[in-house]
Amino acid sequence: MWFAGIDWADRHHDAMVIDEAGRKVAQLRVEHTPEGVNKLMKRLREIAPLDQIACIIETKHGLLITALLEAGLPLYPVNPKTIDRKRSASGAKTDQIDAYLLAKHGRSEFADLRRLDPDSPKIAELKVLTRDQESLIQMQTRLVKQLTACLKAYYPAALQLFTKLQQKTTLVFLQTYPTPQAAQFASVEQLTQGLKQAGHPKAALVAPKIYETLHHPHLVADAVTIRTKSRLMLALVAQLLPLLEQIAAYDQEIAELFLRHEDNEVFKSLPGAGKRLAPRLLAEWGDDRLRYANAESVAALAGTSPVPFESGSYATVHQRFACIKPLRNALHQFAWQSTQQEAWAKDYYDRKRKEGKSHSMAVRALANIWVRIIFAMWHQRQAYQRGTFEAAQRRHAQWAA
Repeated sequence: MWFAGIDWADRHHDAMVIDEAGRKVAQLRVEHTPEGVNKLMKRLREIAPLDQIACIIETKHGLLITALLEAGLPLYPVNPKTIDRKRSASGAKTDQIDAYLLAKHGRSEFADLRRLDPDSPKIAELKVLTRDQESLIQMQTRLVKQLTACLKAYYPAALQLFTKLQQKTTLVFLQTYPTPQAAQFASVEQLTQGLKQAGHPKAALVAPKIYETLHHPHLVADAVTIRTKSRLMLALVAQLLPLLEQIAAYDQEIAELFLRHEDNEVFKSLPGAGKRLAPRLLAEWGDDRLRYANAESVAALAGTSPVPFESGSYATVHQRFACIKPLRNALHQFAWQSTQQEAWAKDYYDRKRKEGKSHSMAVRALANIWVRIIFAMWHQRQAYQRGTFEAAQRRHAQWAA
């Protein structure tokens, strides 16, 4: 067996190969180009057949990973923090040293490493789409916060007119009436017509209420503030409107891909998952039934299971930080949403809060319960049934007693 450590970078990659005895066999640097990757693969084939070389690397994604997998090289990703702990006391760090430490780690800890198995095409596409959409939603959230702060500075009445800023009718209204004075000059009929054009479903009913709210006494900003902040408001709205359209387009594409996957019924049945969390959970969980040995391995990857810490007579547990962050976030959001749908989930959350746990700790503990439930559903390809869970809960209570 040979062990190849590859330290990847944007422009070049350093590789170090050692044998089972720890002796250096090869060392080279290749460019981040097709020619560079071909040079690396040619050198590795000169050493041994590719299936006898374990390649240790600090990432799971990127063009280099794709090229190495297509060439048939077995890849074993590791957490960068693991390699950082293996550095010498001097703290010396170079790309060549990192490549050697990766190879050395692969040789000593090979039994504990897990080979990288690519996702199925559907899961791979769904994962990229849901993660990209989540980035767009975070961008939307930042813009909405900026817009809220901007309106508070000169147009606070606008925050009372609509329940959400991040909807087309609100944004079009702000574009049409960028200042409180412009909105106050509009009649009820003009407001009604503007809301109808923006697609408001109850324009005739809402317009009189908006007119009344606008004509209540409000604090008025000075002329300079109104001019400058209204300009900023229009700039933020101009960014939010197309962003909303793109997020909606992602929703449609994700929904179509999600419904074509054979596991959609399993994740669609989760209470509170909705149209966004269900595809995200499927994308992050995957569809490879051989990937996870048990529910505990999923909980560790998702960061829902706590990490024990003992030193002498002191013992405690803390949050698991080394995990798949998108999976952890999806499970955390779903666990909280489930408290609105499932009485047992709400009771469990409330019990943890009464024990003195924070909101995040209580939700994380609930997510850990859901991991075991989802794992059983996913493994058996069965939709969620409240009765099945409650029966299992009663059996567990009898066994515990």
